[in-house]
Amino acid sequence: MKIEFLNQPVTSIQTDLLVLGHYSENTKPQGKLADVDQALDGAISDLIQQGEITGKAKETTMIHTFGKISAKRILVIGLGEKDAFDQDMVREIAAVAVKTAIKVKAKKVASCPFGIKHPNIHEHHVTHSFAEGAHLAHYRFDGYSSKKEEQHQVELIQLIAEEVSDELKYGIECGTAYALGTNLARDLVNTPGNMMTPTHMAEKAIEIARRYGMEYEILERDEMERLGMGGLLAVAQGSEQPPKMIVLKYRGREQWDDVLGFVGKGLTFDTGGISLKPGANMDEMKMDMGGGAAVLGAMEAIGRLRPKVNVVAVIPSTENMPSGKAYKPGDVIKTMSGKTIEVLNTDAEGRLILSDGITYAKHLGASRIIDLATLTGAVLIALGDVTTAAMTNNEEFLADFMKSAKKAGEKVWQLPTFDEYKEQIKSQIADLKNTGGRLAGSITAALFVGAFAEETPWIHLDIAGTAWSNKETATTQKGGTGVMVRSLVQIAKHYGKYGMR
Repeated sequence: MKIEFLNQPVTSIQTDLLVLGHYSENTKPQGKLADVDQALDGAISDLIQQGEITGKAKETTMIHTFGKISAKRILVIGLGEKDAFDQDMVREIAAVAVKTAIKVKAKKVASCPFGIKHPNIHEHHVTHSFAEGAHLAHYRFDGYSSKKEEQHQVELIQLIAEEVSDELKYGIECGTAYALGTNLARDLVNTPGNMMTPTHMAEKAIEIARRYGMEYEILERDEMERLGMGGLLAVAQGSEQPPKMIVLKYRGREQWDDVLGFVGKGLTFDTGGISLKPGANMDEMKMDMGGGAAVLGAMEAIGRLRPKVNVVAVIPSTENMPSGKAYKPGDVIKTMSGKTIEVLNTDAEGRLILSDGITYAKHLGASRIIDLATLTGAVLIALGDVTTAAMTNNEEFLADFMKSAKKAGEKVWQLPTFDEYKEQIKSQIADLKNTGGRLAGSITAALFVGAFAEETPWIHLDIAGTAWSNKETATTQKGGTGVMVRSLVQIAKHYGKYGMR
């Protein structure tokens, strides 16, 4: 789908679908909607007076033009109250427009860039959010049915603008990159476990690296053994699939310093191991590599945008399977850091592979680390499927990330990391135990991971509730969401512009 600009009187635009907006407080059409209303002999004014067009946020009204203007159809979208209108609403409106276009099989769409000259929104954010919403809404996972229904594609969106600044153009570039990175992560999460093994995940990482000239490294089992990566190796014991430690390096600055580290859990399928999960909904455990997928999606977008920041991406990847070789409850393992772990539950495996991922990121020069993982069911109890949980050892770093997440339109909420919670993960026979019990399960899991970050500024994002959706929204299909890709890219851009404090 291509997005470009168009400078032409609205009534003469030849398009399958013309998208215009209406604020809820307006009692008559304004701007370009008024121009179209005049050409339609007041038809839109009549619909407003009759209450069929109210301007309620995301409300849609389809109007056939019957040849009175060049566009075949008009879609009037409610913009809500003007004072409350913001870039998040631009994203939603664009998504609604694209999904409607798909429904009516429109290939060519023309639209106002909603929010231009609005006091709440910078013009860059107008086109950024529009492009992002459009591409997110256009996402489809093809699937594997032998009887595929052809999916309609919107081929072109033209944004109506009299003057086109560099900021408007760059906004489209950014919004497209953020969305395509997110959609890449969605594809990875939605791919079945037999087709998205650690080897396949490593191949996807190499594709990204080669596409954008990044350095890459894929550690195999023998190299992990040499480095003492006991956490990743223990989880991998039960699987026939070889584990991979996947590394990408993006150099946005001449010197390899002030390196931002992204560490993503790449558990391509999780049975729970010897501590076997119930069979119901286990098929969804193909999404247990959502953290690693988000990291790869972010690196795709970073490769497109090339911010002036150094980024190292580390993804420990394996399956967690039961077998005669699988690790067991009661085992004690030694990690790359030298810390030892008593295993109480083999289904608490994500934190084990992250322990080596974080240690290796530090070894590669990471100055700050954000780890992402579908880590705990407990986070669903705390925050549901709406909000990602964040925990940190550095409030200043988290403040930067929270601002970035807000700009990216992703919901994040901080949970505490008080020292008292650390008592729950102390072991009598090792340095740590891999579960702290039912109480505060998301917090104790994060603190376990944070023990390997040590003094390095670190943020943990538990995306177990947000990486997968069982319902469709304007910007999200059922399945993988690609959550946190946009936030990771945003903080990389932030540090690329302002530097690390």
